[in-house]
Amino acid sequence: MENNTSEVKELSASEVFITMDALLEHWQSHRRITRRVIEAFPEDKFYTFSIGGMRTFAELAMEIMVLSGPGIHGILSGEWTYGDPPLNFTSQPPATKQEVLVLWDKITEEINTLWPQIPVSRFHESDAAFGQYDGPVYFTTLYIIDNEIHHRAQGYVYLRALGIEPPAFWDRS
Repeated sequence: MENNTSEVKELSASEVFITMDALLEHWQSHRRITRRVIEAFPEDKFYTFSIGGMRTFAELAMEIMVLSGPGIHGILSGEWTYGDPPLNFTSQPPATKQEVLVLWDKITEEINTLWPQIPVSRFHESDAAFGQYDGPVYFTTLYIIDNEIHHRAQGYVYLRALGIEPPAFWDRS
């Protein structure tokens, strides 16, 4: 590939590190663990507990959903919005943990529905994710997954501080 960033190189099968299906399963396996972390929190602590001035896990879970809901739409189409009213970085968590889980599951299903519609070439396109983060779509996709892992780790610390054994991080079933 030449230094012309407007060109997109088509990869042969021997150059592909991970398939689209495998990346989706990787992402969804992390979402399954994070869902179990949300479930593990006592309702009141989900909205109130923090350490060292960090955000509550309800707020962190909301950030994960704000990235993944609009993220899957943006990855597919370049439109980085979700829902009505739109889910964005100023959105507050739903009032109950059960409502958070319902929204979580809705986003999970949307990811499963929209992912197969994404052409592989889309991941090599440059886009301004959320209107401000320029770069290749594959980078944004990986960032969304990495961000979830990072915030889930904060949830693990919170659960341990509350005396609650967190879900096994390696059990992605």
